[in-house]
Amino acid sequence: MKKPTLNLSRRTFLSQSTKATLALGIGSSVFGSAFLAACSGGSGEEEKIMLSTGFEQTPLGYDYAALEPHIDAMTMEIHHTKHAAGYAKNLADAAAEESVDISKPLEDVLMNISKYSTKMRNNAGGHYNHEFFWKTMSPDGGGKPEGELAEAINASFGSFEEFVTEFENAGKTRFGSGWAWLVLDKNQMLAVGSTPNQDNPLMDVSDFQGVPLMGIDVWEHAYYLKYMNDRGGYIGNWWNVINWNAVAERFDALK
Repeated sequence: MKKPTLNLSRRTFLSQSTKATLALGIGSSVFGSAFLAACSGGSGEEEKIMLSTGFEQTPLGYDYAALEPHIDAMTMEIHHTKHAAGYAKNLADAAAEESVDISKPLEDVLMNISKYSTKMRNNAGGHYNHEFFWKTMSPDGGGKPEGELAEAINASFGSFEEFVTEFENAGKTRFGSGWAWLVLDKNQMLAVGSTPNQDNPLMDVSDFQGVPLMGIDVWEHAYYLKYMNDRGGYIGNWWNVINWNAVAERFDALK
């Protein structure tokens, strides 16, 4: 009896190869491994504190009204105490159900998220994204980056203005809910992209990967009370609260 032959088209092969590559994620790269080691304290306590994320919600570093008029107080309060707090609670439940060691950084889960449940993916992502979001905003934010971060942005995008345009487009064109990001990719190059829902570029299932330097929440709950359906207006005003010092410190630590 003649053995059946496998007729694998080029399109199917490329599709399956791409999925296999994504499943490996940034964690399979040398840079990703070094980042995870730093989160675990392998490069020193200072880097661990700066780069790693825990499983519990941390207090907001400023008042709910501190980002006015660009982000209103009611949005910030609801966002932090309801949406973000809900992700933290559900993450704790998922971690208990799936026997996750919560003494390790959350980044370890995210970079291997394909091994976990949808509940873990949604809530680990939601918790990480919001913890990161609060830290990259400041009442004293705005302006432009300086030093090596500014040089890297100019080298990668041509100018700060071109970077702003690309970043804003990533946020405005994200279909439905999600996030726009500036990341350092596995080749330690700057890149801009977006992810759906509460996914992020650390996840091994993401089609946009890298270690986040900054990110903006473009879910409607982040802006609707003030901006209604004007996502572009919200993103444009967000530059007034971006904490470039925090972004630069993270960039320096990752280098």
